[in-house]
Amino acid sequence: MVMINQSIVLIALPDIFRGIHLNPLDPANTSYLLWMLMGFMVVTAVLVVTFGRLGDMFGRVRMYNMGFAVFTLCSIALSLTWLHGSAGALWLIGWRVVQGIGGALLFANSTAILTDAFPAKQRGTALGINSIAAIAGSFIGLILGGVLAPVNWKMIFLVSVPFGIFGTIWAYLKLRDTGVRRKARMDWWGNITFAVGLISVLVGITYGIQPYGSSTMGWSNPKVLAELIGGVVVLIAFVIIEMRVKEPLFRLTLFRVRAFTAGNIASLLTALGRGGLQFMLIIWLQGIWLPLHGYSFEKTPLWAGIYMIPLTIGFLLSAPLSGWLSDRFGARAFTVGGALLTAASFLALMTLPTNFSYWAFALLILVNGLGSGLFASPNRAEIMNAVPAESRGVGAGMTATFQNSSMVLSIGIFFSLMVTGLSHTLPHTMQTGLVQHGVPVAEAHQIAQLPPIAVLFAAFLGYNPFQQLLAGHLSSLPDKGASITGKSFFPHLISGPFHQGLVIAFWFAVAACVVAAVASMLTGRSKPAAAVESLGSELAAVSGEAGVALSELVIPDTTDAATPAKDPMG
Repeated sequence: MVMINQSIVLIALPDIFRGIHLNPLDPANTSYLLWMLMGFMVVTAVLVVTFGRLGDMFGRVRMYNMGFAVFTLCSIALSLTWLHGSAGALWLIGWRVVQGIGGALLFANSTAILTDAFPAKQRGTALGINSIAAIAGSFIGLILGGVLAPVNWKMIFLVSVPFGIFGTIWAYLKLRDTGVRRKARMDWWGNITFAVGLISVLVGITYGIQPYGSSTMGWSNPKVLAELIGGVVVLIAFVIIEMRVKEPLFRLTLFRVRAFTAGNIASLLTALGRGGLQFMLIIWLQGIWLPLHGYSFEKTPLWAGIYMIPLTIGFLLSAPLSGWLSDRFGARAFTVGGALLTAASFLALMTLPTNFSYWAFALLILVNGLGSGLFASPNRAEIMNAVPAESRGVGAGMTATFQNSSMVLSIGIFFSLMVTGLSHTLPHTMQTGLVQHGVPVAEAHQIAQLPPIAVLFAAFLGYNPFQQLLAGHLSSLPDKGASITGKSFFPHLISGPFHQGLVIAFWFAVAACVVAAVASMLTGRSKPAAAVESLGSELAAVSGEAGVALSELVIPDTTDAATPAKDPMG
């Protein structure tokens, strides 16, 4: 439900903007678009560790059930929007932010609940099935958004309500807490400094990709620099606090476990590499390929979701299989192989022309999905098997924080690299193309100064910007502007500059995936989980007995599993 909601908003943004009568090409409205996309992610990234810790203290199922209820109520509030313009945008952003609280409650505790419920030798399979639900929801949302939004954009929020009500009731009736609980004090100073620091950094990234003055991006904006630098300083203070308090929000001692540290580094890097991919592919399809193949701009959101299905299929095929196999043969071969396969798919995508043959494109995104699926389940199982039972909520929360933060960071990096590539060639290409079609030089020059991020968003939203930018002058052009406002001019115009920017962004993704593969090799010798967990601890994990607290810890290779360890952090 949560993942459907995230992607359904992504694909329905054109209809949302039309529904609240907001012009997406107005530079003043760029921040609204970004916050509709990223507000949910920012809040989730900030709160997921806190809610994981609360789950450890008060019950993971209780927190999980609360997440269902909050998410459902916010879906209802989002569908009740009656405001227009900036007021309507702020209403939607505000409730999306609150909805992020429900998302954080769900994300922080779902992995820990599954880890409690399954013995170590079955966790890869269980977490693989959980990954299927997440990725399938993400791409089902793309298609649902394309189908429902043109009928009524409010339906994209209402569609979650019946599932949310059912999930809330079902979870309350059927889920049982089997994990280990221990009383602890809430680390308020840690919570405050972590929230302030991370919010500051993520907000700085959000505004850094927007134009500032005469610059195509805002990285030189003093406000952005203050947010980024100030956020880093506060996060350093957070680390110092966590090293001194008795009951820290972040259990930094978990980083003594090599599998936990290296696994999270690998997860962070692959998320950085993949995070912006969906945006780049949607822009590629909606702004260039689909219009060139005869699709109207209004229909491109739906068909972009349909044509990206091979990416989902690849993940759905490999995620459960790699989870099951890693339970038997160890995780490292799958995490390393998955990261390298993903890197290879990015290299191959660079070689495609902008107006590609679909079957070549489908094959490459299928391979990308296969690589991501091979990596995801074994990586998550490897991380969670390294965490003591009583710290699974905070451990899962820390991992989810890295992943959710990396999504925002990845979008910032991908868009920044893309805009860097566009800014060198797009203005000249745009001015030359407009002049060749009869637009006066002065007006063509003015339009060519449109920030590259606005052109990207136009493509992302399925808009032909020239129909609006030249609205008052189309009648004076030789063919009444038909050649400029048709399906092919805008895609042809941006295809060359877009491909240059795409290559730069994909080289970053390749580098991130290769380093992730190296990090995965450093997790230690990978053994089947059954080899390090006794039958007694398996039964304890299933029954949820309190004695599982230490016996379920997957001890590093040099430690005998049958020998008690004084320091559970290894």
